[in-house]
Parts: sequence; structure tokens; C-alpha cells
Amino acid sequence: MNRRTVLAALAGAPAFAHWPAELDPGPGPFSFDVPPGTYRVSAALGSRAAAAQTGLQVEARRTVLATVDTAAGEVRHESVTVNVRTPESMPTGEEGPGTPGLQVYLTGGTPALAGLRVTPEPGARQLFIVSDSTASDWLVGPKRGWGQEFPQLFRAGLSIANYADSGESTVSWLADPTLFATVQPLVRPGDEVLIQLAHNDKTTPEDVYRANLGTLIDGVRARQGRPVLVTPPVRHLFAADGTLTPTGRVVNNLGVDLPAVLRDVAARQGIPLLDLTARSQALLESLGPDGSWSLYLTVAHDGVQDASHFSGYGATVMAGLVAGEMRRVRLPAAGYLRQPC
Repeated sequence: MNRRTVLAALAGAPAFAHWPAELDPGPGPFSFDVPPGTYRVSAALGSRAAAAQTGLQVEARRTVLATVDTAAGEVRHESVTVNVRTPESMPTGEEGPGTPGLQVYLTGGTPALAGLRVTPEPGARQLFIVSDSTASDWLVGPKRGWGQEFPQLFRAGLSIANYADSGESTVSWLADPTLFATVQPLVRPGDEVLIQLAHNDKTTPEDVYRANLGTLIDGVRARQGRPVLVTPPVRHLFAADGTLTPTGRVVNNLGVDLPAVLRDVAARQGIPLLDLTARSQALLESLGPDGSWSLYLTVAHDGVQDASHFSGYGATVMAGLVAGEMRRVRLPAAGYLRQPC
């Protein structure tokens, strides 16, 4: 029985014992046969023999720990809180169910792992993401959602439950039983729910859009959760003068300024608003049309040109902008941030 198999076998125990030897960081994940829930992953990063650079991803390529540099003989202990669910990526199952249990992947140029332990953490605080493809966990392909890169910004104790799903709007989030009807019962008192829905509400009348937002807000409040509205990230759509076009800012081709609607609803409802539209617009315009392409998918780097979806780098940058807004409005979950954004 190899170490990877031993770790999987240990997963039946209430606490999955630390393996007190250097682990083979070879291809494929460390797999733990655990039911859906919240878990703490504790890792001893580094090697007795050589310098290393090690990070962690879990499940559908969610980055939970940015790469850590260790010198030869140095071992650094890190812990993260992770959400395990089925399907492991998008909740409608667009990419299939994924692999049962918890998958832990090593990242970094020269990963090294001296030990790994997984323990249930059912009492962890939760932060939910209700959104579309720009925030989704993408199991396959070059696309990365900002919610997929979000967990690495937070220390252990906060579980990022990313239920963002490709192609969804306020209408479909309420109509599809795998979306809000699934998320709402999971919300516990004090949990924050980030709601970023606009890109796919192109044909939603403004009055219906406002009403749908109200229903989502009321549903979170009914569970004693904390609803938070998030304006959508801009698309990479520049005019000849080097500024973002109205389509890049507004996201609704019927002429309704949905970010403005979100700001108004947040003010009327007395709830926090994270202005990712303003933050991302300012960033893109500072970088310019050429410099800002690194945030999105390009033919040269990814084999496809996509002005709406993010590269791994871009998703990480957008996640940082959201975290910065959380700190600005003093959301309680911002207290778990690893460093200022």
C-alpha cells in the first residue's frame, strides 16, 4: 500500500492521521473518502533535502493556498478550510459530478509535502457565492472564475462555498432547484452571501430584476444570513480612445445600467455593496487595452480569445479586488483575510 493509498484509507476516521514522513508529490491528487461538508486541511510544506515551492488546490482546481517557498530542511505548517460538495464544480452539473470525496492537489514549481491531515470542521463560518461564470469553479478548460481563486486569500476558519454557475441570471437562480433552493437551506446565522448576478440578465426587465434581487435578499435574511450585493466585473471591451465602451461597463444590451440598479437596491435595502464594476473598470483603464489582456483569455496563451472570462492570473486579481471591497465595507468575513488587499 503506497502513501497516497494509505492517506485515502485513513479518511474513514474522524480525524485523518498525519503521515509523519515525506510524501511523494507525484502526479494526481491525495484523495480522501469523505462525505460533503466542511473540512480543515493541515499541511506540512517543505523537504529535508531541497528547497521547495508548494501551493495547494482542492476539488475543482480551487486555489486554497498560494505557493510557499521553503529552504532545504525547512517545514512550514499551513491550514485551510475547504468546502466539499457534489458536483464539485458548478452546482447544475454542467461539468459532471467530479470525483467523490476530497481531492488535494500540490501546485508550485517544486512542490514538497512532509505531512497532510484532514479533519471535519462543521462549525466553520461560511461565505457563499451566488453568481455566474465569471466567478465559477471551472473543473476543465482554461477559464478561471474569481470565486475559484478566492479561498487562497483567507486563513483557516472561513469556508468559501462557491455556488456560481455558468450562464445564470437572477431568473434562473430562482427557477432552477439546484441553485438558490439548494443554497438557501445551507445558510446559517451570520453567514455572508455574495450575490453577483447581472451579466446574463440581458433580457430581464428592470422591474423583474429588482424583484428577483429582493427575493434573493429576503431568502438569505430568512436564514439569518447576511446578503451582500456585488456589481459585475467589466468585460475587456475598449473604444478607440482607450476607454471602456458602454457595453464593457453596463453589461445589459437593452441600455439598463445594471451596476447602477445593484447600487440602488443595496442602498434601499440597507445592505453592503462591493463595487467590482468600478474597481475592475479603473484597473483595466489604468492598464490599457493591451496590458489588460493578461487578465482575460487570449489565443496566444489559452487558445481562445474571450473578453468576458478570466485567466488564472486575472481571476486572482479580480478575487483580490473583491476582497479589497470586503475590507472597505468592513464585512465580518474580511477579518479572515490573510493580508490587506
